[in-house]
Amino acid sequence: MNKKIILADYFQQWMETFKKPAISPVTYIKYENTHKHILTYFGNADLNQIDRQSYQQVINTFAKTHAKRTTAGFHKQIRAAVLDILEEGTIETDFTRKTIVTGREKKKDKVMFHSYSDWQKLIHYTGDHPSDSHAFIIYLSAMTGLRYAEVLGLTVADIDFKNKLISVNKTWDYKYHTGFKTTKNTSSIRTVDVDRNTLTIIKQVIRQRHFKPHDKICIDIHGKLPVSATINRYLEKLCDQLNIPPISFHGLRHTHASILLFKGVNILSVSRRLGHKDVTTTQSVYLHVIKEMEERETKLIMKIMNTALAV
Repeated sequence: MNKKIILADYFQQWMETFKKPAISPVTYIKYENTHKHILTYFGNADLNQIDRQSYQQVINTFAKTHAKRTTAGFHKQIRAAVLDILEEGTIETDFTRKTIVTGREKKKDKVMFHSYSDWQKLIHYTGDHPSDSHAFIIYLSAMTGLRYAEVLGLTVADIDFKNKLISVNKTWDYKYHTGFKTTKNTSSIRTVDVDRNTLTIIKQVIRQRHFKPHDKICIDIHGKLPVSATINRYLEKLCDQLNIPPISFHGLRHTHASILLFKGVNILSVSRRLGHKDVTTTQSVYLHVIKEMEERETKLIMKIMNTALAV
């Protein structure tokens, strides 16, 4: 009679023995997450009792609430461990063979950036609800163009109320929860000018929550920061509530930059505000806006020339 081997127990031992010494701490966190999922979806399932059908059923259940890419990663890591124990001869059947991987259906495509009027609706609502940490985070990005990790990494000490500046000098690892990290690149270390209304809202949040200089200003009442999936779901629902097109959180950054460019702010200033490595990056990302601006400028040039000839 085969000895009972719990899948969750074996996977934990396998990842600690073979993976932890060979991969980065950040990558190892993915295996830890898989182990948590195994505990949730397989419980105390015995490796020798799992067959292809029962395994496929679990993968199907997992796929209902996860994207196809996430489901594929979950299956891939389990399969790697199963193949190892199969090679050892401890189990006789590869129940992960020919598994069909699906995932949650893709929702309605999100726009890359909002129009000026849609952006106004969003900042008016979120600016009026700063006590909601999710709304506050969205407002900050929409008004500054900061990346998600940069917004989460902001502490009270980073806000210069006297000079109306936000200092971007670190980020928060929202993916793997390893704490503060360096910025995306050296150019991302910067100061961003902030309008008076935004500073007032930030000050209100700090005072209401009695934050100290080292405290992160975007934490909720439980002292937690949201993962990107949570904030994106919130943003999608909010857009629906406001009757504006759905947009990703990163789309707030695109919107901020696009509006500045279209309103006439020079591309070098926008590039520095976004923390891009160079202006070329800004030009390539916002080519659509630049082309639209060129068309507008061409019409203006023609109007000036026609006016001159009419005199």
